[in-house]
Amino acid sequence: MRDVVVIGGGAAGLSGAVTLARARRSVLVIDDGSPRNAPADGVHGILGQEGVSPLELLVRGRAELAGYGGSLRTGRVVAAERADDGFVVTLDDGTTERARRLLVATGLVDDLPDLPGLRERWGHDVLHCPYCHGWEVRDQPIGVLATSERAVHQALLFRQWSDDVVLLQHTAPEPTPEQAEQLAARGIRVVPGVVTEVLSTSGRLTGVRLESGEVVERSALTVMPRFVARLDGLTGLGLTAVPHEMGVGEHAASDLMGASSVPGVWVAGNATDLMAQVTGAMAAGTRAAAALNMDLIAEDTTRAVADLHR
Repeated sequence: MRDVVVIGGGAAGLSGAVTLARARRSVLVIDDGSPRNAPADGVHGILGQEGVSPLELLVRGRAELAGYGGSLRTGRVVAAERADDGFVVTLDDGTTERARRLLVATGLVDDLPDLPGLRERWGHDVLHCPYCHGWEVRDQPIGVLATSERAVHQALLFRQWSDDVVLLQHTAPEPTPEQAEQLAARGIRVVPGVVTEVLSTSGRLTGVRLESGEVVERSALTVMPRFVARLDGLTGLGLTAVPHEMGVGEHAASDLMGASSVPGVWVAGNATDLMAQVTGAMAAGTRAAAALNMDLIAEDTTRAVADLHR
């Protein structure tokens, strides 16, 4: 019986696990080795570690966890349920682990438009977050693939990084007169028509093909995915994905400290905060771990007081 099992070993999970290990808690991280940002060339916005490879960041985090006595298991959680004295999680190899508390940091899945050639370039020159990758595509011809009314916002946002931005209307509603005026004022051209293919040559994006056959040359393409929290195998806990208040997908709801609606279960990172960058996920993991540790302290204290009166 461990104090905490952390499900998911990305930025949020490892940050939470290191915090718990430093608090002298017995902690185990279970991770299936498929981080969401693996395709990215580097992680940006982390002070002191600018541009570090996503996989190298995890290697460093795992080493820090081991240095404080924490453990890591490679595997995927396929079931989890409450037991009399905590929780039992089952891995894909049939083995189980027990813990007094759970920290869920399973991240999310990017639900991308089903377009030939798009997913292959995802994380490279097909992207969605300007704060993560905007600098890397600065001053380049950028196309914004519009799939919802949020596309206008995204086009205006990426205009900060390049003066050559076009809005590919694709399946989104036509801009309102006010939006059209804003786009025109910022020099953002609206290209009507449905995109049928994302084009690349020699491992570099070159543009998109429209339904009409026209090719719009671009060297970077932005798209707003639908974000869906990865909660597979956790339904036995009663932890379910609910619509996000910003309309960008589904998440596991939690309070500011990461406590979910399920007693004894905390959530951190993209599983609950769909818009969090790596630094935000790290902070959330640390914050949830601190709250979780305090909950364990309260339980330990209650037991100690009970023992005192026996």
